[in-house]
Formats: sequence, structure tokens, C-alpha cells
Amino acid sequence: MPQEFGVYPKIDAVTLLNHLAVLKGITNTSERKNLVESLLQKTNLWESRNKNLGGFSGGMKQRFGIAQALLANPKLIIVDEPTAGLDPAERNRFLNLLSELGENTVVILSTHIVDDVKELCSDMAIINKGQVLYKGNPFEAIDGIQGKIWRKRIKKEELVEYRISHNVISDRLIAGSPVVHILSENNPDGTFEAVSADLEDVYFGKIFSN
Repeated sequence: MPQEFGVYPKIDAVTLLNHLAVLKGITNTSERKNLVESLLQKTNLWESRNKNLGGFSGGMKQRFGIAQALLANPKLIIVDEPTAGLDPAERNRFLNLLSELGENTVVILSTHIVDDVKELCSDMAIINKGQVLYKGNPFEAIDGIQGKIWRKRIKKEELVEYRISHNVISDRLIAGSPVVHILSENNPDGTFEAVSADLEDVYFGKIFSN
């Protein structure tokens, strides 16, 4: 399922899903009807089945995309940035759906949203410029740097110096001042505070660590 895909805006969900099922070779009318109804129930679109797709929210369209992907009962589903642009409620619905699908089907998720990976994946890979920098379990990756992440608020003019003298893996402007995260076995100079590592620290550590 691509990150963005088109739907016919003036066709309702039942009609289009039925049409796509025909294109996938499901010719038995009764079988096709039962499958379409089952998939609309599974993706929580049953109550909106007679609504034109042009009136669907972004999350509803994503769930419709999963429904059409499941028509052929695939053993593998690949989804690209599926939660991009979704509001928190729709994101939760979609992640729950993917998690349920992952119980019986291999799901490959491509995303830059690290929380999606932590919540969904038992296996992950960090890829940068075609090179695999890490492969393994997300929680094991976090455990591997636990106790090694240090945080400090600094002045803007100090940022370049800190990047040179310390292993700065990320910086973020908070209330106008940079807050840096440093990957180090020990407190770099006694002025940093220890913070709990998360998957974002793993990501930045693999991408930007010296």
C-alpha cells in the first residue's frame, strides 16, 4: 500500500471494493459479497460503506487501502508511511489494525515515525543511504543504550563547539535554546543530566554518532 493513492471520489466503499475484487479475479458473486462485507467490518468501515469515498477522512482512506490490499489474502503486506498526516485517533485505529493483521500476515512497515515502529514491530532495521545500520528488536536496541544518553540545555552559540567536542546525536530547540542529547558511557563533563533512552535516540545514535 503506497503512502498516497487515489480513490474514485463519487463511488461508495462497497461498490469500489466489489469492483476491485472482480479485478483481482474473485468472480463468485456470493463469495465476493461475503469477502467485501468481512473486510469492511475488519477495517471498521462498515457503517460508512455506502458513503462516497470523496467524503472519507485520510485515516478512513488508509483503512480502505488496507481492505483492498487484503482482497487476495496476501501472505505479505508492505505499507509506506501509513500514518503520515493522520490525526491521533485515526493513527491509533490504523496501528491497531496493522497490529491485528501482523498476527497472521507478515507486515513490512516503512516509516520515519519511530513511535510507530516501537508500538508495532518485533523486528526493525535502520537504513541510511542504502546501508543497513541496525537490525533487531526495538526494545533490545533501546536497552543497548540505556544509561548512556545525557541531556543538557545550552546556548545557541555553543552548539557548534559541543558538536565538535562531544558525541551529539540530536539537538532540539526548546523555548529558543538548544537541548542536546549526547551518547556517552559517562557524564561527559558533570554538567549533563541522565535521561531514559528511547527509540529516537537509537535512530539518531546510529545515523549521527561519531
